[in-house]
Amino acid sequence: MFTTQTPQVRAGRREWAGLAVLMIPVLLISIDNTVLGFAIPAISTGLHPTGTQLLWIVDIYALMLAGLLVAMGSIGDRVGRRKLLIIGAFGFGLASLLAAYSTSPEMLILARALLGIFGATLMPSTLSLIRNIFFHDKDRRVAIATWAAMFSGGAALGPIVGGILLEHFHWSSVFFINLPLIALFIPAALLLLPESRDPNPGRIDPLSIGLSMLMLAPLVFAIKHVMADGVDMLFWASLAVTVIAGTGFVMRQLASANPMLDVRLFADKIFTSAVLSNLLSVMGLAGFLYFGTQLLQLVLGLSPVEAALVLVPGLITSIVAGYTAVPIIARLQPRVVVPCALVLNSVGLGIVAFTPEHSVAGMLISFLILGVGLGTAEVITNDLILSAVPANKAGAASAISETAYEFGSVMGTAVLGGLTTMVYSSQLQSALGAKAAGAEFETLGSALEHASAKGGRLGEQIAEAAVTSFDLGVQWAAGAAVVLVLIAAVLTSFGLKGAGRTRDPA
Repeated sequence: MFTTQTPQVRAGRREWAGLAVLMIPVLLISIDNTVLGFAIPAISTGLHPTGTQLLWIVDIYALMLAGLLVAMGSIGDRVGRRKLLIIGAFGFGLASLLAAYSTSPEMLILARALLGIFGATLMPSTLSLIRNIFFHDKDRRVAIATWAAMFSGGAALGPIVGGILLEHFHWSSVFFINLPLIALFIPAALLLLPESRDPNPGRIDPLSIGLSMLMLAPLVFAIKHVMADGVDMLFWASLAVTVIAGTGFVMRQLASANPMLDVRLFADKIFTSAVLSNLLSVMGLAGFLYFGTQLLQLVLGLSPVEAALVLVPGLITSIVAGYTAVPIIARLQPRVVVPCALVLNSVGLGIVAFTPEHSVAGMLISFLILGVGLGTAEVITNDLILSAVPANKAGAASAISETAYEFGSVMGTAVLGGLTTMVYSSQLQSALGAKAAGAEFETLGSALEHASAKGGRLGEQIAEAAVTSFDLGVQWAAGAAVVLVLIAAVLTSFGLKGAGRTRDPA
């Protein structure tokens, strides 16, 4: 692992004020990743998307983020991280307006894609600026704990904010909330954040940017397609594009003197294990928020505000656990703490997977436990990732960490959300036969709306079958998440061997 020789200078008021400013874009990105959770039923009935369009409305944001984070991290290293941060914030505001005024599923998908593109300019800069502002080990870990708390807390806060807004306003209100935050952030960033860049950056590589996108987008499409239509030539073609583009990307980075992404970092098992932990734990969180918010409202019958309040304890414990991890890691080895945190994640998801009948109390306890595991693991793994590189390469390293987060979010929605939809559709067709063949049955929200319109005994039959089918889909998806997180726990218990306790310097 890289050891910096930068003097251990303690942070002052200006540095901590700068950290507070950096938390605004972190909240923007993480809230936007999950704020649509409670808006899905309203969007289903307002814009009438198909099941595939609904998944794309949720997924396209994180997909664009994941595909461009590495590129934007590299660009930030070259043109200046603060400059890219401010440009991205302005574009994010314009894309938020487009999303709020969307009148069709296609328009909303486009707006969410633009939000992802501009969002990709924000996240690598936040973590890399932390690496270049805080030089003292203890200060850096507290700053990272704050960053991780805001990221995971913002992910949990998204559905809460969405629930409160949707109780009183149109679904477009979940996008308007970005504007005052951006208006606050831009002048504060100009005043308090220092500019930083790589002193020897090399040229921007458009081909690498294109290959990184071709590596990720067809993979997510292939997963979505196989969930809906099974294995066919389109699936294999998409997978082939991913493999070819991925191979080309890696070879180009290895051959470059100034690569966009230093893939040699993955030769370090500690670095790779930390990245893997982030990816799989966020997969579980994204899956939970995708099906959990629908479960609370459409199956358990809670209002948006009531459903949002169920997530509040998990949000609080996630933040507390992040800060608690700082003194814990000074006493215990990462190879012990991180796997234990991942096991906690699996326990939280297991409550959803193996409970015969879901309840409000069960969902609350599930997310509470999930929050403890996430908050603990993220602080430790991000500190391990950042300590692997020199400060002038912090943008690239933080981009890898962010890519793991966002790709985990994409895969969580694509794989776990797709599995939920696949089981729901299959079970519903078994229960209703030819009655379930229409587009109005593609999502639970539209199926319940159709049942309400039918009324009578037929309406009750449709509603009961739809809820039962969705409930089964949630159990299968949560069970798959448990398996993934347990695999990550086993792998990190071996991969983090040699990552010692991080003691504060005298």
